[in-house]
Amino acid sequence: MSRKPSAPESRALAASRHDAILARLGQDGSVSVEAMADRFGVSRETIRRDLKALAEQGRLAIVHGGATRRADEPVLAIRERDNPAGKAAIGRVAAGLVEDGMVVVLDSGATTLAVANALAGRDPLFSRPIPKGLTICTNSLPVGLLLCRVAGVRVHFLGGEIEGADEAAFGTEALTALARFRADLAFVGAGGISPSGEITDFAPLPTELRTHMLAAAEQGYVVADSTKFGRLTPIRLAPIPAATGLIVDVEPPPLLRDALTRRGLDLIVAP
Repeated sequence: MSRKPSAPESRALAASRHDAILARLGQDGSVSVEAMADRFGVSRETIRRDLKALAEQGRLAIVHGGATRRADEPVLAIRERDNPAGKAAIGRVAAGLVEDGMVVVLDSGATTLAVANALAGRDPLFSRPIPKGLTICTNSLPVGLLLCRVAGVRVHFLGGEIEGADEAAFGTEALTALARFRADLAFVGAGGISPSGEITDFAPLPTELRTHMLAAAEQGYVVADSTKFGRLTPIRLAPIPAATGLIVDVEPPPLLRDALTRRGLDLIVAP
């Protein structure tokens, strides 16, 4: 007779199913209850509960027989208003790692914009002088426009078609431009950090660019505030280079911290 899973085991199994469901959504755009039940060897009712839980988190839309992907990530202006103090704290820690003469890759997004604010001297709580001889490579219009006005900072925009919600460029042209640079540091955002410690995002093109940004730098960091803890988004950021760190604004819950440690991410908690 098979042993019934304990409550912690059941939660871990559910989290694993949720991650897999979102990964399939990222690939195919939809999932069916029948296919997921067959894949995991569970009842259709179990999968329906999984889909309901994910829908309540805003990660998918339930349709007859399954679910479809939601592509309605909040626009940049809205994300900037979400936990601004936490994002600013992360920005100060990240900016404090930047030294004179460095080449730094800065991703698009509200948290990386907080990094740029600190580097530009616009954060009153960040007292370090603006680094001299700094070169910034970014796909973000707000980041580029902010830092190109700072004396002594050179900005290279990674071009391509501008995506309105992010106010940033993605795709082949941005990847081609990025390939020309060797960076000292890279700071990239994330859509979520799953309960199993995976760094995830909303759409394939930004995820692909962020993966290449981390690979282009001697040291890469994912910057993500605590609203991303446990958030499940469809696309997995992978492979993540071994030297990657994660800068957050508060200590993650113990189980999540353990999961991040197992994945080899060097965790920095902003004071």
